[in-house]
Amino acid sequence: MDPHEHWQRIYTTRHSTQVGWYEPDPTTSRRLIAAAVTDGAASVIDIGGGASLLVDRLLDAGVPRVAVLDISEAGLDAARQRLGERADGVEWIVGDVTTLGTVGTFDVWHDRAVFHFLLDAEARARYVALSERTVGQGGHAIMATFAADGPERCSGLPVVRFGPHDLERECGPGWRLCTSERHLHTTPGGMGQWFTYGTFRRTVGDPASAR
Repeated sequence: MDPHEHWQRIYTTRHSTQVGWYEPDPTTSRRLIAAAVTDGAASVIDIGGGASLLVDRLLDAGVPRVAVLDISEAGLDAARQRLGERADGVEWIVGDVTTLGTVGTFDVWHDRAVFHFLLDAEARARYVALSERTVGQGGHAIMATFAADGPERCSGLPVVRFGPHDLERECGPGWRLCTSERHLHTTPGGMGQWFTYGTFRRTVGDPASAR
């Protein structure tokens, strides 16, 4: 299964408000990012943001620099069309987070529901390496995955479920887990899904250096 083709098909056959991960207001992500901004962060990259409304809310909040990365051009196109002229103030990046060499440098790495699709340990390690190249010492990562008691599949794909300390082990010594919480997401179809949210602080290294 080609991941690009899979997510292109999802975004071209379903309205963005009907996919399981849709949030009319991404309140938990907004709150955690706002805490990082209060701590001095001025740039955010949303990993796997697709058509999410988070980018709208970050622009509303006046975050100086916002980027959205997704493997699906169709997902990003939906967000750009929704934003209209405001889309020009966003950096749009099409690519696979496990194969990209660089996405630039940012203060906050945000990922809601990408990491749990990475079944292969090597793919997860490449993801972490890119996050380390992207965020400098003192920066933040906010990651949300299905919790240990969350769904076993999503959008027709199997997932890996994580508790906070599982995420901490996966992220390795370059990231320190600061806070974690459980969040119950309700899908458009009314199904409850438990998520693990973790906020990490970048502890070592240089965003320009390879892992």
